[in-house]
This record gives sequence, structure tokens and C-alpha cells, in this order.
Amino acid sequence: MSNETLLLILAAAIATFATRIGGYVLITRLKTIPPRMEQALNAVPAAVLTTLVAPSFFNGGWEVKIAMVVALAAGIRYPGLLMLGAGWAVAMICRHLLGF
Repeated sequence: MSNETLLLILAAAIATFATRIGGYVLITRLKTIPPRMEQALNAVPAAVLTTLVAPSFFNGGWEVKIAMVVALAAGIRYPGLLMLGAGWAVAMICRHLLGF
């Protein structure tokens, strides 16, 4: 590995650590969390889930799209593990039995 690559990795590690520790320090210094900050923090899980799911949905094949729609429908009604199982089962059926 070149020195530039090592420096880039080190800089990325420092930036990641600084943002994580900075958020912790900021929250611990506050006596109460302001409503706008609380709303922003409540939106983080949905934003992270979207960034993980959207690329697979738009770049994946039809089996991925069908499995995600089934998993979404199952997730509305059932717990997460059943949602995961339903999506996986549909993807495997599409791939192995239907030839997608």
C-alpha cells in the first residue's frame, strides 16, 4: 500500500471517530434534547434503512424487487424475523423455481 492510501485511511478513521465522539459529547452536554434535534434523531433509522434497501431494489433483478415487496407486506403485519424469512423464501423461489 502506498503512503497516500494509508494517510487516506487514517484520515477517514479520524473523521469517523470525531463525528461519533462529537455527537456523544454534544448529547451528554445538553440537559434536555431540543424538539428539532429529537425529530432529526428519530428520522435516522428510516434514512439508514432507505440507503441500504433502495440501491438493491433499483439495481437488483426482478426476484429482488418481488422479494422486497413481499417482505414489505410481511413487515407491516408480522415481526422482523418473519419479514426476513418471507423475503428470503420468495427470492429463492424466484431464483430456483421460476428462473429469474
